[in-house]
Amino acid sequence: MAAVPIAQPRARAVSDRDEIAAFLRTDRRYAAYALGDLDSSARGRLTWGIAYDGAGRAIAIAMHHDGLVPQPLFLMGEPSGVHAVLAGVIKPRDAFFQSNEVLDAAVTDLYELDRPTLLLRMVVDQATFVPFAGNATRLGQSDIEDLNRLYQLGFRAGFPGTILDEGLYYGVRVGGRLVSAAGTHVVNPREGIAVVGNVMTHTDFRGHGFAKMVTSAVTVALLERVPDVALNVHADNAPAVAAYARLGYREHHRLTERFGRRRSGGWGLMRPIREAMRFGWPRDQR
Repeated sequence: MAAVPIAQPRARAVSDRDEIAAFLRTDRRYAAYALGDLDSSARGRLTWGIAYDGAGRAIAIAMHHDGLVPQPLFLMGEPSGVHAVLAGVIKPRDAFFQSNEVLDAAVTDLYELDRPTLLLRMVVDQATFVPFAGNATRLGQSDIEDLNRLYQLGFRAGFPGTILDEGLYYGVRVGGRLVSAAGTHVVNPREGIAVVGNVMTHTDFRGHGFAKMVTSAVTVALLERVPDVALNVHADNAPAVAAYARLGYREHHRLTERFGRRRSGGWGLMRPIREAMRFGWPRDQR
């Protein structure tokens, strides 16, 4: 009897929120950023693609932020489905991949990928959270200059004051000076998910537990709004991983972040921008 050929995944562009959300919810902690963006002010700049197997079952999704410079490209699902989406639906010339090693390997015929940054996705909920007492206080519009002064030590660009209204930020002051802060990347109460980010402590004040204080304060506030809170941390940052673990965060997935360029078409013109951006994406600093 002749073998029955296996149907190749088919992919198409999608915009239906419920269809997108249904797939992301299959691993909502892995998809925390994407679920956050789904209902954020950035949603109008997002392009989505889903791949389906021969039975019509959704097996993979990709999301790309539109923009002139390399933008985030989120991948999730089965490798063959991810490949189908990037082969025929979402085809940025260059992008900042947010994925994992298995999915990256599935698209190397389509994209030349730089060496990855390895991250841990850590998650916490009410059952595992262990708060850390401290004197962190909620930051508001009047604190934006101090916050940007602190962040400019490790991040390339300043933040607008609106981030203090749209997200939650807490800080620690010593002698009136803001020396540590943490905030949020995304918050989506509708999907019950939030992501902590922009954790920063001034180099002169590290080793005093301030980063743990502000992260704990943000987590407390978020868990009052959503059941699951996530964050990313560099896999080789052992002190940060240990600090988050003491707050009850646990590893959920190992991630990769890296630049990729389409194997056809003039990436060379984008190389100066890519090299500048390589060192410009915010990284939490303890």
